[in-house]
Amino acid sequence: MEIFKSISRLGLLIGLLAVVACTAEAEEVIVEVEKEVIKEVEVIKEVEKDPGNLVIYSGRKESLVGPIIEQFEDSTGINVEVKYGSSAPMAALLMEEGDKTPADIFYAQDPGAIGSVENMLQPLHDHILMKEVTDDDGKKTMVDVVPTWAKSPQGLWTGITGRARVVVYNTATVNESDLPATMQGFCDSKWNGRIGWAPSNSSFQTMITAMRAEWGDAETKKWIECIRDNGAKVYPKNTPQVEAADKGEIDVGFVNHYYLYKFTLDKAAGDAFKARNYHPTGGGPGSMVMVSAAGILKSAANTENAEKFIEFMTSKVAQSYFANSTREYPLVSGVKKHPMITPFDDINKPAISLASLSDIEGSAQMLKDAGVLE
Repeated sequence: MEIFKSISRLGLLIGLLAVVACTAEAEEVIVEVEKEVIKEVEVIKEVEKDPGNLVIYSGRKESLVGPIIEQFEDSTGINVEVKYGSSAPMAALLMEEGDKTPADIFYAQDPGAIGSVENMLQPLHDHILMKEVTDDDGKKTMVDVVPTWAKSPQGLWTGITGRARVVVYNTATVNESDLPATMQGFCDSKWNGRIGWAPSNSSFQTMITAMRAEWGDAETKKWIECIRDNGAKVYPKNTPQVEAADKGEIDVGFVNHYYLYKFTLDKAAGDAFKARNYHPTGGGPGSMVMVSAAGILKSAANTENAEKFIEFMTSKVAQSYFANSTREYPLVSGVKKHPMITPFDDINKPAISLASLSDIEGSAQMLKDAGVLE
């Protein structure tokens, strides 16, 4: 009986040792499996760095910015998906979508539109807003990529190009010397039936916002009503006003400066074209220089490539494209403006902060209240 117990204990001990041995072997296998799992996690992390196409909501026309966006794609290999539309409706869409928006970047036609969604934008890093330069003595300093006036004080967006507000006029019926020094002059009854405007245009609404900032709401409302009462003809956007000025359908229109040049670049055609730009000599909102601007959404899935896009758009390559192809004002030093456009320093620009132009909804409502916008 004692022998049986000893054998039983011995058998039990051998069994336990076998279990331990098997357990040890199992632990070695588990260690190998864990190593494979770690490798899988590393692969997933690499995939997350490239979340897909860079998605841009553009308030700028494809005809103006499509070619330079394609050049960005070609030079970086980054695929870009662009949703085009007017700036104000695009800003409204962003507000509606909130943090569910697929957009990585909002590229606005004007500071009013991008300012209206500032709370949805993330701060831009210093490497986007600043650059290192070396002076003649070899001293290195950090300077702004674009002028301070042309970007958000909080660093939430940066200007890409400068775009001046002008009065386009018919040269056969109007002498430049007869044009008023400020926008208030167009309230004179002598301009009755001679004016064109585009109340639904985002840049026009930004000019109205600038009037509110400089004149106050009461004076701006009075101006809108007097232009309306002077029989201003309504156009959907800038280009039709320029064409109408050439044809004599209107004598003056309120537009951005660069729309004229698509008709006057060819000298023969330009000489025959009966419309020219006028920068109000008395300054004020009618001679302001706005900026097209871009910012990155807080909810962006592709922030790294979004930063590359904005850096590219403020590079000399892109700035030269805008200067020569769309005749906008380059904001980066060292890039020359197109020879046809008015020198920047010759414009009597108002001292209006672009950051104060975010209430485009209030301006649109003022136009609706006056019955000139649906």
